[in-house]
Amino acid sequence: MHKKESWFLAGLLFAILWASASTATKIALKEAQPLVVAVSRFGVASVIMLFTSHFILKNRLPRNEEWKQLAVYGLLNITIYLGLYVVAMKEVTAGIGALTVAASPVFISFLSFFVLNKPLSAIILTAIFICIAGFVVVAWPLFDGATVTVRGLALLILSMFSYSVGTIYFASKEWNDMHLLTLNGWQTLLGGIFMMPFVFFTYKSNANHFGGDFWIGTLWLAVLVSIGAVMLWLRLIKEDAVKAGLWLFLCPIFGIIIAAILVGDKISLYTILGVAMVLGGLGISHLDKKLNAPAKTD
Repeated sequence: MHKKESWFLAGLLFAILWASASTATKIALKEAQPLVVAVSRFGVASVIMLFTSHFILKNRLPRNEEWKQLAVYGLLNITIYLGLYVVAMKEVTAGIGALTVAASPVFISFLSFFVLNKPLSAIILTAIFICIAGFVVVAWPLFDGATVTVRGLALLILSMFSYSVGTIYFASKEWNDMHLLTLNGWQTLLGGIFMMPFVFFTYKSNANHFGGDFWIGTLWLAVLVSIGAVMLWLRLIKEDAVKAGLWLFLCPIFGIIIAAILVGDKISLYTILGVAMVLGGLGISHLDKKLNAPAKTD
């Protein structure tokens, strides 16, 4: 297969799998508490990744300072981000979950100002405002029916900020020659371990049934999203980070379609307008990158 065709298929598959996470979460939540779904997902995913990395591929273990970096990254990217995300998904629709995840690059650009001292332009502030307004537009007709709550929407946005901080932290550290499976496996396992005290504290046996929907949703999240989508994403950004970011534009569209087909989310004019606003915010954020890119020299 031609390299360009391979890259295109990898990007398309990534967009579909990444967008499906919110729907898979909603399916699993039918039969279990949010944090139970989360730790089950992380447990399955980390065992598969670490077994493959260390026992099949014979990759080295993390060393010294790398353990601390993995712990911090796992805390931000797994414990806080996905912990808040899965709790929020109990109170929002799958479509809104997909929209928020797709808009994460805008939040990353915003937080880079505070963490990395990068310039914060009016374009990025405008993009953030438009994206958040898009979430509200999609959610607005759903507030009355309790399909979406203000708390759920707020937790979802907070989770995106944690994900953004985690991404910036990851980019600012040296990972040496650590294999991507090793890195992803250990940060997932450590993040899940940090979440365990909250699982024990909030666990209710009568709220967890572990039937078909639980396992379908959890295995989908563990294998297709935590492993499949993440590895595809890392491949895409390794080849061309700027072009890879463009695949995120498809995630809201795929997410809305998947949610409508599998969990019955309604698509209204509010949905279409909100998606268009989020896509517009993403587009504006990419415009900022182009305008502020260093000029090429001959």
